[in-house]
Amino acid sequence: MTALEIGIASFPALMVLIFLRVPIGLAMFLVGLIGLVLVTDGTQVAFARLKNETYTTFSSYSLTIVPMFLLMGHFATLGGMSNALFKAAEGWLGHRKGGVAMAAIGACAGFGAICGSSLATAATMGRVALPELRQYGYAGGFSTATLAAGGTLGILIPPSVVLVIYAILTEQNIAKLFLAAFIPGIMAAVGYLIAISVYVRLYPESAGTRPPVPYAERFAALVQVWPVLLVFGLVVGGIYLGWFTPTEGAAVGALGTGVIAWLNGGLTRASLTESFLVTARSTAMIFFIVLGAAFYNGFLALTQVPQELSNFVVSQGYSPWTVLALILVFYLVFGCLMDSLSMILLTIPIFFPVISAMDFDLVSLAALQADAAMEVLKAGVPEGMSAETLASIKDAIASGAELTRDQMKELGIRVTRGMANRMEAEHVAIWFGILVLIVVEVGLITPPVGMNLFIINAMDRATRMVDTYKAVMFFVATDLIRVVILVAFPAITLFLLG
Repeated sequence: MTALEIGIASFPALMVLIFLRVPIGLAMFLVGLIGLVLVTDGTQVAFARLKNETYTTFSSYSLTIVPMFLLMGHFATLGGMSNALFKAAEGWLGHRKGGVAMAAIGACAGFGAICGSSLATAATMGRVALPELRQYGYAGGFSTATLAAGGTLGILIPPSVVLVIYAILTEQNIAKLFLAAFIPGIMAAVGYLIAISVYVRLYPESAGTRPPVPYAERFAALVQVWPVLLVFGLVVGGIYLGWFTPTEGAAVGALGTGVIAWLNGGLTRASLTESFLVTARSTAMIFFIVLGAAFYNGFLALTQVPQELSNFVVSQGYSPWTVLALILVFYLVFGCLMDSLSMILLTIPIFFPVISAMDFDLVSLAALQADAAMEVLKAGVPEGMSAETLASIKDAIASGAELTRDQMKELGIRVTRGMANRMEAEHVAIWFGILVLIVVEVGLITPPVGMNLFIINAMDRATRMVDTYKAVMFFVATDLIRVVILVAFPAITLFLLG
């Protein structure tokens, strides 16, 4: 067999191991190791790569952000932030039809802003909100579906551990990815609120009512969420304002939530030790998956499978939008079977070169030139520019035509095709990353194997899984609509990038 054939054969071998319930990190590592032995006709290269890959993977400074965000989530739970968020949202929304479920979604969104993990958000908010939902007569399937869907906001609203891994894999700016995820994350929360509103109108018996809370209590509860706003503003705002790097921001967030948890009495010597141990176990699991993926993807690169796949797809002349749609459908299907981190680590090195080779025309050279020209003209017409030249520049801008070299010289600007291509590549990478993040997270709540569904149903044994499946499809529908909107209008994702 040729190296390319061995690379292609590794995919079914990997799927067999995964379906045999071999941990995905170990499965990728074993397939990569055996594949390297077969391709290089010996163990020397494979073992040498094992040593080098282990060091280069775990010496990455960017990866230190992962345990910091995980620890921040644990401290936030100990500090009572999840409960404070839910009580505040419930005070303002709970008296409405379906209001307690809406409050759970709002609390999940708030907790996701300081957690970064989907499963952790679902489990934490499940413990807080499920008793309240039961108390006020909410149907079991509707309650569990709401919390499972709300859990996905944990990585959709920045900061997000999965986005950090994606940024490292594709060599993108973490801060820009966080910024791009903000609007889609808000859209997700709003979509879930709409889904709840529709559901309780179609099935009025599924949601009870809660007495209104006096405004004094509402404002008092709102005051209690100041730690969340403080941490989120400090971490995310500090990153965007350039006060510190994303890694430093994660450390600041972990320290801030730790201090708040200590002041609230939730952080003791015992709980601090437990937080470190839980974070260490979670980090070890994530890092082993990262190592397995790095080893497997290194093997694939040696076999030239990603490059050959990219060349094949481009040579077929398929529309970039068709290729993107097929990739997103793939993620929707396989997202039901694997967790989001594993999916991204496994597939991004294969699909990203394909997407990068496509021309989505997100950035126009003429538009970049027009923006630069308008900035110059706002300050006044450059000295010495003739009326004819000024008129020709304005005509070019109005018609969407590219400026000539002489016109740019007169304006004193320099916008080249290479600059547009580099910006196009960055925008495509960020836009694709957000889309992948969304569709993989949809898989977490898509029957029959949505991981969030099992986590929440395990906390409510009295509810049948089939009831959760029926109710969660309303949330899946809003997710699919959101994906279509973001695919059709990339500017929504890229708006905050300027």
